[in-house]
Amino acid sequence: MSELEQRLLQARELSWSRFGKQITFYLPGMISYNGLRGAYPGISITGARCDLMCDHCQAKILAPMPAATSPGALIDLCKSFQDRGYVGVLISGGSDKNGRLPWSRFIPAIQKIKQETGLYVSIHCGLLDLDGAKALKEAGVDQALLDVIGDDETYRTVCHVDFGISRILSTLEALSKADLPMVPHVICGLYRGEMRSEPKALEMIARFPVEQLVIVSLMAIRGTPFERVRTPDAQDVAEIIVAARNLMPHVRTSLGCARTRGDETVELLALEGGVNRMALPSDRVIERAREMGLEIRYQRTCCSVGADFSHTCW
Repeated sequence: MSELEQRLLQARELSWSRFGKQITFYLPGMISYNGLRGAYPGISITGARCDLMCDHCQAKILAPMPAATSPGALIDLCKSFQDRGYVGVLISGGSDKNGRLPWSRFIPAIQKIKQETGLYVSIHCGLLDLDGAKALKEAGVDQALLDVIGDDETYRTVCHVDFGISRILSTLEALSKADLPMVPHVICGLYRGEMRSEPKALEMIARFPVEQLVIVSLMAIRGTPFERVRTPDAQDVAEIIVAARNLMPHVRTSLGCARTRGDETVELLALEGGVNRMALPSDRVIERAREMGLEIRYQRTCCSVGADFSHTCW
């Protein structure tokens, strides 16, 4: 058994001792999978506009999302999603130069959505102060998703900000004080495909009362400066999954949907490392989960969603 295999085994046993021998597979957003579609669409409150234009995304992720650039449009879109049987929405958008989204305009609309629909509401929150976090909590937001970067150079170089990670820490602190459940995301290989700040990002997250953590990996998105960047090896991602489990044994860990499509190796290593959740599983990893004797559930939402909408099949 290799050293990595030993670490994966230890992480898996630690996970199982805490959460049991089980895993939930997720079909997020409006992604198609074997003829099925997710029931948790993403919405952009800025359309395809983003002032930061980070090197790894350049608003390419926003472009396919349904746009709702006014509060009224957001309410109408969410009500239409409820009518179509969706269980929730992920509200996202592009950032301004300070890494913030225009939440103040949309908070009354979010409150109305929570009052008049049964939708579970996640947000990609961007940077927040305490007042903003409290307002989103009072509006009824169910959870806030935040990318956590572990060093100033990566943050400034890739995301084009003129400040450092202290603002990410401040946002984590604001979410914690506002008692708004947060789901940090760590992007493996964000520094041009190199593993660099990920362990520090985990240390930052571990300071706060987090119930869920999502590990994702750099995608070489066509049309971005990282289009030809070599994405991280599956083994490197697995090492971060192990490190996360050892540092935060009480936290449910997900392998998220943002990763190179078709890489079964990273899925299998994540499974061997005891992840509790996985988005977009291959048939091979589902088969392997059965071989391991895991209790398997399936849910057509983002893997960050805290509510249980799962079933025994898709």
